[in-house]
Amino acid sequence: MSVLRRTIECPFCGHHLHISFEVTDEDQDYIEDCSNCCNPIHLRVHKDDLHHSVQLFVDADDEQYY
Repeated sequence: MSVLRRTIECPFCGHHLHISFEVTDEDQDYIEDCSNCCNPIHLRVHKDDLHHSVQLFVDADDEQYY
């Protein structure tokens, strides 16, 4: 398990946030509030063993899934 640090942009206000997350063998799905506008940011982490990479998906938590 390793810890990665990334700078992301809030999908609501555009504020840059520094986040840290642990990379595990399982996908992660969590919410982190923006420190500027307090809106919830949806973060998904996927470890791609085939391509030896980690993918971070950032979107607004207000999107609906069907």
